[in-house]
Amino acid sequence: MVKLRLIFIFHVLLQVAHAFWGFSSADVFPLLQDANTTALFPMSRCGGFQLEEATIDQMQAAMSNGSVTSTQLVLCYLERAYQTQNYISSILEFNPDVIAIAQARDHERKQGKVRGPLHGIPFIVKDNIATKDKMETTAGSWALIGSIVPRDAYVVSKLRDAGAVLFGKASLSEWADMRSNNYSEGYSARGGQCRSAYNLTTNPGGSSSGSAVAVSANVIAFALGTETDGSVINPAERNGIVGIKPTVGLTSRAGVIPESEHQDTVGTFGRCVRDAVYALDAIYGVDLLDNYTSAQQVPNGGYTQFMTTKGALVNATFGLPWQSFWVYADEEQQNQLLELVELIRSAGATIINNTEITDYETIVSPTGWNWDYGSTRGYPNESEYTVVKVDFYNNINKYLSELSNTNMRTIDDLVAYNYANDGTEGGYEWPLGIPAFYSGQDGFLASLDSKGVMDETYFQALEFSQTSTRNGIDDALIVNGRKLDGLLVPPDVGQTYQIAAQAGYPMVTLPAGVRSVSGMPFGLAIMQTAWAEDKLIRWASAIEDLQQTSGTERKRTLPAWRGWLERNIPVIWDF
Repeated sequence: MVKLRLIFIFHVLLQVAHAFWGFSSADVFPLLQDANTTALFPMSRCGGFQLEEATIDQMQAAMSNGSVTSTQLVLCYLERAYQTQNYISSILEFNPDVIAIAQARDHERKQGKVRGPLHGIPFIVKDNIATKDKMETTAGSWALIGSIVPRDAYVVSKLRDAGAVLFGKASLSEWADMRSNNYSEGYSARGGQCRSAYNLTTNPGGSSSGSAVAVSANVIAFALGTETDGSVINPAERNGIVGIKPTVGLTSRAGVIPESEHQDTVGTFGRCVRDAVYALDAIYGVDLLDNYTSAQQVPNGGYTQFMTTKGALVNATFGLPWQSFWVYADEEQQNQLLELVELIRSAGATIINNTEITDYETIVSPTGWNWDYGSTRGYPNESEYTVVKVDFYNNINKYLSELSNTNMRTIDDLVAYNYANDGTEGGYEWPLGIPAFYSGQDGFLASLDSKGVMDETYFQALEFSQTSTRNGIDDALIVNGRKLDGLLVPPDVGQTYQIAAQAGYPMVTLPAGVRSVSGMPFGLAIMQTAWAEDKLIRWASAIEDLQQTSGTERKRTLPAWRGWLERNIPVIWDF
């Protein structure tokens, strides 16, 4: 019934759009002759405005000169969602109030009130970020359907204050990947399988899958996601967009369904650096409901002021932690990324190779991303997962205690629900349960077994995970007594964002290359120390400007929708 009502609403809204603003109908049925090309899902103009790939500044200019309104932007994005939703499932839920919100922002503009660069701009948030409205907040699980949150998440309230228009909730990997350790990335019981527009058969990145996919496929202007370990950087780089993962504590987690208070952070997605920075500027701030934010070190005036151009690269010095990370990238990625690195060097930057993470031989997994690598080495007291599974037990129980209209009060209740609803929630391992959750709910069970006890092993693991990674990054950023402007790393190598996640340090990823076989994008990322978002934004914007003005192919490209008729679950992990 919900889907039928949604389709009916879509049809009504689209008819209104066609009647009043003269939109041309997008091809709802993609043509076989356009298969595996960027023309497969052509995007209509929004009245006279070219919305596809439009930046927030371009949208603001169009609204300022009267060629488009916020309401029209919403209707055009609804049309795009209607066109693509059955293929990529990037939106988990649409906000029934979105038209009214857009109309209110349009009215303010007519009265001469423009709140800032996000005024009237549609956005989505991951479905683990609470909204106190007519939408659900469920982390993609049926277990929390109908539950009522006490308030907007702090980051949502900040975006509302900034005049942005909440379009809906993004699909995600259920419970932000905490519930299972062998699963189909981007899948949730409520949202189904989210798929990348570049290749619908393969891993779209996660757990903020829908946030990244929607921005990449031009379903929305910008989005929020969350990261505990890779869940912003990974989907951003795998969908050819910009992702900013802030220092833990820069963005409040109040109202966010938690995993680990030591590593959780709210990040931003945009098709360009400036769009992602506008979102970051809107959401950072001290929140009394998240004491980690009290440690913030934020420049006066925010972060947009640090946007720059390629000329700034003349004074930049970057390090390449080759043995720590680059050695694990495949040859095709190395070749394409090093082509971009050489372009950065030719623009005047200094590149220093072998600026390694201290003790990388011990703390960096040689076999790929592994958040229980300490236990793999025989030392659970040096494992990130030892910390996360205990934190989740305590943090999720606290979050659930603040909800109303639900019987879910503890992690025990969630586990029992998944068992009782095995056909949809996959509580048991395959071949029971469902193939999307091949290992059932082993992540939940590991957390449940911990009982949330913060014992000596827990505190040793916390100390080791944080100290070793922070020292490792900070040491790599200093060469011969000189501090580097950043570490350039290949974020498709999951160990990069894993080390940053344990440290609680920031990262930014830029679109950089595309795999020849799968057509999936990959990025070039910059790592820095705590509270160095100003530096990340300065250098990311400079590199992006270089990409856009140099004629290089190493930049964002539009998706070609490979495998658009395939519906495999689980998705292919990588190729």
